[in-house]
Amino acid sequence: MDKELKRIITVLVGICILFVSLVAYLSYFQVFKAESIKMNSYNKRLWINEEKILRGSIIDRDGKILAYSEKEGETYKRIYNYGSLYSHIIGYSYREYGKVGLELEYNNALLNISDSTPLNELKNIVIPNTEGNTLKLTIDHHIQEYARNLLKGKKGSIVAMNPKTGEMYAMVSLPDFNPSALKENWSNIVEDENSPFLNRATSGLYTPGSTFKVITAVAAIEKTDLDREYECKGSTKIDGYVLKDYNSKAHGKLSLEEALVKSCNTYFAEKGVLIGKEKLGEVTERFMINKKIPFDLPTAKSTFPYKDNIGKTDIAAASIGQGKVLVTPLNMALVASSVANKGEMVKPILVKEIISPEGKVIRQSQPQTISRGADIFTANEVKNMMVEGVKRGTSKNASIKNIRVAGKTGTAENPSGKAHAWFIGFAPADDPQIAVAVVLEEEGSTGGQAAAPIARNIMIEAINTIK
Repeated sequence: MDKELKRIITVLVGICILFVSLVAYLSYFQVFKAESIKMNSYNKRLWINEEKILRGSIIDRDGKILAYSEKEGETYKRIYNYGSLYSHIIGYSYREYGKVGLELEYNNALLNISDSTPLNELKNIVIPNTEGNTLKLTIDHHIQEYARNLLKGKKGSIVAMNPKTGEMYAMVSLPDFNPSALKENWSNIVEDENSPFLNRATSGLYTPGSTFKVITAVAAIEKTDLDREYECKGSTKIDGYVLKDYNSKAHGKLSLEEALVKSCNTYFAEKGVLIGKEKLGEVTERFMINKKIPFDLPTAKSTFPYKDNIGKTDIAAASIGQGKVLVTPLNMALVASSVANKGEMVKPILVKEIISPEGKVIRQSQPQTISRGADIFTANEVKNMMVEGVKRGTSKNASIKNIRVAGKTGTAENPSGKAHAWFIGFAPADDPQIAVAVVLEEEGSTGGQAAAPIARNIMIEAINTIK
């Protein structure tokens, strides 16, 4: 009898363990994985309402139609009016290939349906919607088209935004793809080693080069006991590692301002070591590096692993935007925007409004501060340094007649052997209307030669176009 009882108890314990394991397993997916599974582009539940609802249109800030749907037999066909121009913003919506971009992130809004719950499912059955909502973007079609033409034939990204409101005016990533021709080109796109599906603006991680010196300059100002004077001899040795300035040029006696204007590597490397990894790391995180940037599209996280066991050479390299620092163009546009906006970093916005089929605005995005990169006095000091950099330094090719421009170039070494060319900046410096980040991937040229002129043209066009 004892043996029988023990067997029964063993079986019951086993059943209980299996039951608890099942509950834990299901709870894990419900609590931690539900959202990602629900929004997976291959989730067939995303398509339940597709055949009975006219998917909403997507328009630019002035009402120009960028994407819409039309009836084709018993189903709806999605039309992308401008080919590849918005491939990394709008994305695509296909049964065969799923959804990406705003088509995925705003799927429910475009179909005018509520989140999937039993009550909402019942509502959709009883009172079905037949037409989706319209997404009105902050993007200016002319600036988007203009930016892409400037980038044509290159790999890289341009991000142009309003530093005060966070509104995106243009966000270009090349190479791109034509969402209207996915069926014909899917295999070629997937196998292309240049990764046309990658949104370089939000998910491309690059060594920032000297554009990162803007952040190091903030840290230098905040470290009040730091001696800001320096004698540049063209090279320096840190922990046995020799670090050189561009063309090994000796700049002589330098202040912090002159060091930023002339983009002196040895100055920022040595001062970065004195600032220390903790202070440098704290400042970088205020500029959203190592943090997730809230945005209407998925974003990669910029990184500076200062909490790791890194030595003086790593800190020196990071201080000039080399080594273990990686950033997205979106993040660097926000760095420029923060300096422009008196130190306040405003949340980037891509979707301005959601408009009902009846024409009513049912959701409107408002400016929202997500971080303070620096106080108003420090931001103003760095801004003035960046203005001097455009006037008489490495950023001269970004200058605009009769307009004060603030900027910083970057020439970032990377394993391919060809440097990335960078520029970040804003204009007009005293009342900023436009902030930009330009990165030219493996350009093999300096940021001042290659990226600054592109940024200049974008800023001119935006100031003249956007009201």
